[in-house]
Amino acid sequence: MDGVIVDSNPYHKIALNKFCALHGKQLTEEYLIEKIYGRTNKEWITNVFGSMEPEQLRAYTEEKEALYRDLYKNDIKPVKGLIGFLELLNDHKIARSIGTSAPRSNVDFTLSKTHLDKYFEIILDDTFVNLGKPNPEIYIKSCQALGLPARQCIVIEDSLSGIKAGKASGAKVIGITTTHTAQEMAETDLVIDDFESLTVEMLEKLVG
Repeated sequence: MDGVIVDSNPYHKIALNKFCALHGKQLTEEYLIEKIYGRTNKEWITNVFGSMEPEQLRAYTEEKEALYRDLYKNDIKPVKGLIGFLELLNDHKIARSIGTSAPRSNVDFTLSKTHLDKYFEIILDDTFVNLGKPNPEIYIKSCQALGLPARQCIVIEDSLSGIKAGKASGAKVIGITTTHTAQEMAETDLVIDDFESLTVEMLEKLVG
């Protein structure tokens, strides 16, 4: 969802740095890429701050995500070409799901603000997984929810950990360059800048 449906990572980055600074931590760009992007809140918060009681973890999670939603609420919009692409999927009766490391509060925020609710009946948020990306659990479960084998599914990802997760699930992976360059996404099966030029024929070619 983040970095694919909406180009939200610049706002997550500001919120992360602001939140961590409030709690006495500074983050490097390298640390964000290696230890935070694509991970669940439970994983990255304990990576940064160490183990903590569940109540404190929930409080930290909601504090950080509330910062993010407040920062992004007036600027949020779908990635270029996404609505037309989703309509194309509807026309061809191609099933889809959201598989995200984000909490449900952010999923609801994103879909309601962009008016994309109607396009996604299957949503797997952070409560569906025990292991965040690069572990493939979220995508294995997404394929199962769609009722399709992984080889017939295509993951669209912006994060390097998400690309690894998608490939490990057995699905094909399209990288979108909202967060990383095309060169950094060399492991993918296809790289796009946005959804304007993505066609059903291109999807069919990927899955064979």
